[in-house]
Amino acid sequence: MKKVTVIGAGGQMGQWFAKYFADKGFEVTGFDSENKIPGKGIIQSDSLVGAILKADYVVLCTPTRRTPEIIRLIAKEMKRGTYLIEISSEKSKVVSSLSKMPAKINPICIHPMFGPGVKTIKGQNIISVPIKDAKKELTVTKSLFEGANFVTIDAVEHDKKIAVILGLTHLMNLVFANIISKDEKMLLTEKMSGTTFRVQKTLAESIMTESPELIETIIANPEIRRVAEELWKDIGRLLTAVQESKTEEVVNYIKDCQERLAKHTDINESYKKLTKMVKVVEK
Repeated sequence: MKKVTVIGAGGQMGQWFAKYFADKGFEVTGFDSENKIPGKGIIQSDSLVGAILKADYVVLCTPTRRTPEIIRLIAKEMKRGTYLIEISSEKSKVVSSLSKMPAKINPICIHPMFGPGVKTIKGQNIISVPIKDAKKELTVTKSLFEGANFVTIDAVEHDKKIAVILGLTHLMNLVFANIISKDEKMLLTEKMSGTTFRVQKTLAESIMTESPELIETIIANPEIRRVAEELWKDIGRLLTAVQESKTEEVVNYIKDCQERLAKHTDINESYKKLTKMVKVVEK
């Protein structure tokens, strides 16, 4: 029986991976210095190094900032030929630590693009960042996570894309959630609200179920500066134009945006999807 150790097994993603591997018939050991590890059939370890000595696979579900240091601590202690899998949401520093590991250990650098609420891996996106042997690393990843969709991209490009995919969405929704959280008459607001607000509120609230540390890491991605500054600048520009009654400028901004979107998306289809989503939610 293959042995897998999950470091950070008490966190949300740690729990998900521990259960996932247990359900696949692996012997799962969990270690967590911060949280209690729930879940049946998971061997609990009291020591970080003790947890990884016999493992065939070690999965790091640790805070991104601490991951490079944990890699340094455990890589030399792991068995020859074993796999160290890390799942952090920002890759530049982690990649450098994975590249410096002893040659006897195989690095696997992935970013699962789903949260701990998903019931199945089928159809979920996993980003794979090559470290030493792109082909071998992807083959192993595919065998561990059968049924997922894989995208291979280097660390620099990963961090740039994630700045928009996660950074911008988290930043906007965090501020939106903060503003609505101060609404003293929320019940009235909800009674008055239409589709757009309900969907936005649900999205913002669901993002707020993530740990403050994870959200902070996501918006601290240095690559987010570029897109966040554009957001900041454009909001300022639109507000100024509106105040100065520059209707045409605002209308042109919107038209340009619609035209660019239309090259890649059918926005009418998107509206239909939104209506379907709301129907499902409001049942």
